[in-house]
Amino acid sequence: MDRFGNVLFENKEIENERLELMEKEAHYFLGPNLTMKNCTLVLKVSARRLFFDGARFINCTFEVKQELKNHQQWLAASLKGCRFKGRLSGCDFGHWPEYSSLPGYQHGSIEDCDFSEARLDGCRIIGCDPATLRFPKWPCFTLLDPIGRATELQSVKWPGASGDIIPDTLLKNPPTTKALTYYAPAAAKLLETTPEALRAVIEKFDCIVY
Repeated sequence: MDRFGNVLFENKEIENERLELMEKEAHYFLGPNLTMKNCTLVLKVSARRLFFDGARFINCTFEVKQELKNHQQWLAASLKGCRFKGRLSGCDFGHWPEYSSLPGYQHGSIEDCDFSEARLDGCRIIGCDPATLRFPKWPCFTLLDPIGRATELQSVKWPGASGDIIPDTLLKNPPTTKALTYYAPAAAKLLETTPEALRAVIEKFDCIVY
């Protein structure tokens, strides 16, 4: 850690190592010119203390020990064959063209990754093919092609006093959004309904994975 509280991983290739990014006062910068292969990264920091700058992660495991909220920096990482564990909310993965002028973001991508051991809520896959990904099972559920299927998803009555929130907000996502994952208990609370009532609607759509 330097005198400014920064921990830098850059201009190197790291293989088969376990890195614990857990110092509460540190800012962690991964990249530029960083490739990590077959590594385990233990994350216990807030989103504002974790930065990716075009880093490449290949067959790595991310163990998220405290909920990682609204972390857009994944869009500046190249993720291939990686596994995610723990709670993530409001996070975006993939390639967002509007961000591509910013350092590192032109490298953003995700493929062959596994979220089956993670809890995702309000997380999006942007500009990449979700068919190569494994999403978490119920009580999480994933809308595939939410923009393209918005009309279909708006055609039914969703449960709860605020049941239209999910279908009505789909078109507010970036047009290149390919998948959107929610955590059912949190979504049910937002809609003022129950997970069971929500699932009864979800089961009607082949574009929703749960």
